Amino acid sequence: MSTIAIIGGGNMGGAIARALTQNSVITKVKVSDINEDTLRSLQNFNNGIDVTTSNKENVKGADIVLLAVKPWLAEAVIAEIKDSMDYSKQIFMSIVAGVPFEKLTVALSKGNSLPPIFRMIPNTAVDVLQSVLSIAPYINAGHAQMKLIEQIFSETGKVFFVQEKDLNAFMALSSCGIAYAFRYIRAAVEGAVEMGIYPNVAKQVVTQTLRGAIDLIDTNDSHPEAEIDKVTTPGGITIKGLNEMEANGFTNSVIKGLKASLIK
Repeated sequence: MSTIAIIGGGNMGGAIARALTQNSVITKVKVSDINEDTLRSLQNFNNGIDVTTSNKENVKGADIVLLAVKPWLAEAVIAEIKDSMDYSKQIFMSIVAGVPFEKLTVALSKGNSLPPIFRMIPNTAVDVLQSVLSIAPYINAGHAQMKLIEQIFSETGKVFFVQEKDLNAFMALSSCGIAYAFRYIRAAVEGAVEMGIYPNVAKQVVTQTLRGAIDLIDTNDSHPEAEIDKVTTPGGITIKGLNEMEANGFTNSVIKGLKASLIK
């Protein structure tokens, strides 16, 4: 049973904190943030969350320290907390995009000492326990630490252990990608309204259609194109719609959007 100290209670740090209050492995969630309204909101969600404005106090006694601040603050915050950390007992995790292990190890170093380090890229669906969590372990993270991290975060979504070099691609696909999924939903609802369907009804139809599509390819372990073939009859309306979308750059736009989101 573990305690986690989250530094930064903003959109993602707060979502992770809320998710972990429902976790079978994490027994205590602690959050530090300079914004007292942010901390008050977390306590209103669950008064079992310990909150403080002191990062140094927050990390004391935690099994896992999770950094969830803006990238330009990461190194300064690490400098603030590292003397309060016990590297022999604590795991360090960062969800800060664009701050690689190279910088984290320099910032965390105390002589030759480092804690086990992980980088993680979640998406906002962690709030409903349906996140994609792409996790890269540093070379000093052992099997036991990896197993613990997997146990904890598999309860908040689907965990993928990846190499650091692949993290940015996974971020484009899942962390940025959730926004692209929302944009498709919005576009489909707008099209439905133009066809005479009320927006609230259209949203329900579109989201349920997406749930069904996801369940089909998961259950059948099939390629999306195989499922498309089942609903495209020769001369039918579905293939006409698909061809019109492709003529307007649907697939190309998705690929270009993903590649534009890739941090190089």
